[in-house]
Amino acid sequence: MEAAIDRIMKTYDLLANRTAAASEEAREKVTQYINTLVEAGEKDTHRLTVCGLTYLRQLDGSIDPVKAGYTGL
Repeated sequence: MEAAIDRIMKTYDLLANRTAAASEEAREKVTQYINTLVEAGEKDTHRLTVCGLTYLRQLDGSIDPVKAGYTGL
């Protein structure tokens, strides 16, 4: 589980520059989320990594095209 969290945070930090406090907050949130997935039975490190990255991108709005700045025009 720690390997997945470390990989998630390394990749997430590469996507955008964040303050140390923002990265720490993201780590806490993704750790709770990954714990939930592990408790539900997920053990695949690669799948946990993808799920964790998707979760963080949803939290920060980078998956939402409108929040990302795309207007469709």
